[in-house]
Amino acid sequence: MRLHRFLLSGVVLASLFLGASIHGKVMPTEFDAGRNRLIGYMLSQQLQRQHFSRKPFDKQMSKAAYTLYLKQLDPRKQFLLAEDVRQLDAFAEKIDEELSDGRILLPDAGMALLNRRAGEVEKLIDQLLDAGFDLGRVDYLQTDSEKINHPANAEELRERWRLSLKLEVIDSYLEEIEQENKKREEAKKSLIAPESAEIDKQLWTAAVEKVRKKTHRFLGRLQKTERQEHYNRYFDTIAKSFDPHTSYMPPTSKEDFDIHMRGTLEGIGALLREDDGQIKVVNIIPGSPAEAQGQLQAEDAIMAVSEEKGEPVDISAMSIREAVALIRGPKGSTVRLTVARPDGTRLVIPIVRDVVKLEDTYVKSAVLKNKQGGKIGYIRIPSFYRDFSDSQSDASRNVTDDTRSELHKLKKEGVAGLILDLRGNGGGSLSDAVDVSGLFLPGGPVVQVKDANGKIMVLEDEDSSVTYDGPMIVLINQFAASASEILAGALQDYGRALVVGGAHTHGKGTVQALLDMNRNLPLLHLKKYDDLGALKVTIQQFYRINGSSTQYKGIEPDVVLPSLLDYLESGEQYLDNSLPWDHVKAASYKAWSGPRIDHTAAQLKTERYLTESEKFKRIEAERLRAKERKEKSLVPVYLAGVLKDRNELEKSRKETEATGVLDGDEDEEAHGKKNKKSLAEELAEDPYADLALSLMNSTAAVVDNSGGRK
Repeated sequence: MRLHRFLLSGVVLASLFLGASIHGKVMPTEFDAGRNRLIGYMLSQQLQRQHFSRKPFDKQMSKAAYTLYLKQLDPRKQFLLAEDVRQLDAFAEKIDEELSDGRILLPDAGMALLNRRAGEVEKLIDQLLDAGFDLGRVDYLQTDSEKINHPANAEELRERWRLSLKLEVIDSYLEEIEQENKKREEAKKSLIAPESAEIDKQLWTAAVEKVRKKTHRFLGRLQKTERQEHYNRYFDTIAKSFDPHTSYMPPTSKEDFDIHMRGTLEGIGALLREDDGQIKVVNIIPGSPAEAQGQLQAEDAIMAVSEEKGEPVDISAMSIREAVALIRGPKGSTVRLTVARPDGTRLVIPIVRDVVKLEDTYVKSAVLKNKQGGKIGYIRIPSFYRDFSDSQSDASRNVTDDTRSELHKLKKEGVAGLILDLRGNGGGSLSDAVDVSGLFLPGGPVVQVKDANGKIMVLEDEDSSVTYDGPMIVLINQFAASASEILAGALQDYGRALVVGGAHTHGKGTVQALLDMNRNLPLLHLKKYDDLGALKVTIQQFYRINGSSTQYKGIEPDVVLPSLLDYLESGEQYLDNSLPWDHVKAASYKAWSGPRIDHTAAQLKTERYLTESEKFKRIEAERLRAKERKEKSLVPVYLAGVLKDRNELEKSRKETEATGVLDGDEDEEAHGKKNKKSLAEELAEDPYADLALSLMNSTAAVVDNSGGRK
């Protein structure tokens, strides 16, 4: 198999854009057992040969793949009984044998059991909804699937669905009341009190029927999942047992793979991944409609999708490919995403599909003023972009040239320091990570790359000139990944910049390659089958020049700041089967000898700043509340309890927005848009940029290489 393309762009798996040209064969709809046997055999051979870890294809791999398979088959533990799982457990250590022997049985066994139980559940739905619910009966539902087992018997399964349906109907009823009250408010009529003991029968019936229709549609679609789709998911779990960035890509996924790297596409602009049966947001594309709307966030789980006036479609049984197809749409149309936040908050986010604003995807700069009237430069790098397909064109842009250009502008302004913002930068071009580092360094190694054979290649800045040599602060967070970590790590290791931000960056320190499975086929199978798809496989790992890997741990800042999202389990260390941290021999390099920020002085100043800053006090208070909400996975399933939770969440949201820490413009967000703020306006409200400016303003904290004050 030939290495088709190298990949260094964070954790992107799918991109919600429309307009990319699609070429190649369509994935076969007719099931072909021989084709799947060939795919299975090639996976068994190529994964252990090509993957960086050189893991053997053995019983341990089988158990890891089986665990992932079971998770994706019934992620919420709402179908399979304990006895079903015991049947499937017989395959747990035999996946390696299945693929090697060409007798693939698990996906068919799993599909048969799932469809059988889904059919039984479908018969329960009308019984439970017709029987009605006692809204005063105090019930609770465990929403964290890790804290529950598969139902022991049919009665436990029935009770789990009773609680789930009761909660959905209550939620739907309260939404009906909200809609009705909006109409009455416009007509200046009296409103309905949600907590009223007298249930509005008409609205309650509408809520029940909405849940009935949605649930039957969900179960019908689940049972119609094609046999080939079950096999594709099975193959993908095998690939992911090696590490979370290795995956099997069926033909349609392979064709869509480059969509997120294009800049003139229509859609909403969000990168997604499949995680335990949920479609989760990885990142928001700069300049995209989702960024402009402002509500969709990384780690949000998309539960349902609808057009502006259409019925929501539950996407929990869908593959990421199917979900993306639903969310995409023509420019100017509105898609409504029902989203669940990690802290339990649920909301409906309307986004108007549009073309990405190219200017918002590029490097930007600003001049900030300190209290003494001095000038401090600010540069935001949203991603390490480069148009590889048109790199010779004058119109082609790349992050290195753009950063250099902005630095020249700032130098003309006479800035005394620089704040480099890498927050939310998911990565991109490896060569540009090295070249951008070189703008601040006088030549030397930037990053080490090790392949599966243990060979280490040192990538260097070969230009001895330094574009900017003043003191620097680098801002990071847990969504800075890959190429961002290379840049931040190099500047930190050289002592070139003070790194400030959350406890760690994402920790993706690996390189993937796309292997076309249609190349180098065994002679007996050459051109016998349709498109086999591709294998995205991890082939290399990054190491900092100090020898420490960026994998798993990420970059730990010199100055740690609290964040609203600290409660999230976001990063490589929280992903299944992620490769462990390790280290190699340090490269030979000479520490920065120019002006830099004194770490001790900066840490002391930060401690004082945090105790005095009202915004950071509010950030910490909201972080603790969000953490508490996230850990509260046992939710009430009775009207008074649901209302209490809703009211508390709404109160907390308004309190947080009132602090200015989060954006809040309900009128405009309701129409899928918000006022676009200028970079200067954003920075004026950004407590992290303000703290960085404060650290840079402290002249006592800037020193030269000999320790003397600058």
